[in-house]
Amino acid sequence: MSTITEQPQAPERNQLMAGRQRAAWLFLTPMLIVLALVAAYPLFLTIWYSFTDASLVHLKDAQWIGFKNYFRSFTTDSGKTVYGGVLMDKAWWGAVWNTVRFGAVSVFLETVLGLAVALVLNANFKGRGLVRAAILIPWAIPTVVSAKLWGWMLNDQLGIINRLFMDLGLIHQKIAWAADADYSMIAVVAVDTWKTLPFMALLILAGLQQVPGDVYEAASIDGVHPVKVFWKVTLPLIRPALMVAVIFRLLDALRIFDLVYILTPNSSQTKTMSVIARENLFDFDKFAYGSAESTILFLFLLILVTLYVKLGRVNLAGGN
Repeated sequence: MSTITEQPQAPERNQLMAGRQRAAWLFLTPMLIVLALVAAYPLFLTIWYSFTDASLVHLKDAQWIGFKNYFRSFTTDSGKTVYGGVLMDKAWWGAVWNTVRFGAVSVFLETVLGLAVALVLNANFKGRGLVRAAILIPWAIPTVVSAKLWGWMLNDQLGIINRLFMDLGLIHQKIAWAADADYSMIAVVAVDTWKTLPFMALLILAGLQQVPGDVYEAASIDGVHPVKVFWKVTLPLIRPALMVAVIFRLLDALRIFDLVYILTPNSSQTKTMSVIARENLFDFDKFAYGSAESTILFLFLLILVTLYVKLGRVNLAGGN
């Protein structure tokens, strides 16, 4: 004889839901307060200083100057009109170009290679657990240490990379990978790919493990070619995990600072938006100007991520 569970009445359900919502807000409130203090407040101050003439030694005396840090123009005594501000700064636009090309190339390589590694790790083979743990080593090493480590290996006189490439016949003379303008961006992309590839591989691997095994069994029974199974079954099913992994890496790549700052210091070929903003904020005592660059970087990321989520139909709340 089956047992019929008594369902709560509508007023009781409403009361239960209201209680759950109050409990949820009770637990969320401390986190929201911390976020407001450590994220929202510094962001508000940065935007505020971008509209002032603030400097590091005169922060409290900052005066409102409007959009002059972003764009300004004035006419000299000779009648020539001179333009200034971040939006007219060639060094800033060079940093924007470096940031965009670094983000596009590195995220593309990490996604493709990460997918390949994830497919290997998803297969059944002896020692799979050990391989999964070992592949995390580059990700576990702090970025500062990785940058120094690769800086030595890429050194044109003492680095092992030049020796290895010359022994293999790939190059005929030593190259200053991190200092040469033609190769410095390649070096930064290569090191970043080496370091963050495990992150992408593990995120994609999590998506692969959600694919039901009977789907592959059915495809095997029907004699479907493995390549066709990958394009028609695997890739569509892991698309949500893949899209989320890409957006996480894209955000990190476009905000990159430490790797570039340490591996290729003072190189205009690799200087990113974060690096040039930091220089103006602290090294050159142009605090308001650096705040304007930081604000533009924030808006750039906000618009890009919004477009990515909307156009890619990414469901960050979960589900398909």
